[in-house]
Amino acid sequence: MPTPSMEDYIEQIYLLIEQKGYARVSDIAGNLSVQPSAVTKMVQKLDKDNYLIYEKYRGLTLTPKGKKIGKRLVYRHDLLELFLNLIGVEEENIYDDVEGIEHHLSWNAIDRIGDLVQLLQGDPTLLSRLKEIQEKTESENET
Repeated sequence: MPTPSMEDYIEQIYLLIEQKGYARVSDIAGNLSVQPSAVTKMVQKLDKDNYLIYEKYRGLTLTPKGKKIGKRLVYRHDLLELFLNLIGVEEENIYDDVEGIEHHLSWNAIDRIGDLVQLLQGDPTLLSRLKEIQEKTESENET
């Protein structure tokens, strides 16, 4: 299993390839706010661990293993953003909250959150009840 740091790189590489058709060290460094030399070291490790194929000065491509994990990592991130949005977390907090929790949840927990998201999306009355509870709590906190 990849480490949380490796996951961040795989996720960014997957997103870049999906968006642009390629991923360059400079793009990865910019997106992750790290030095290009750190990206090069991690890319070499990911190559060694069979998540991608890296050819110096030619770029990199994800292996089937890397693509599968990248897709799952993007799903996890998007699902957690959707979940936090559905339960009423303030928009400006969502990204940082997801970044803070995504590596600390098991895939079983992610799957259960996915089930809960499906339930909430499929039953508008549940969402209404949740919003009522939140409004009540907020008004109680103001007094």
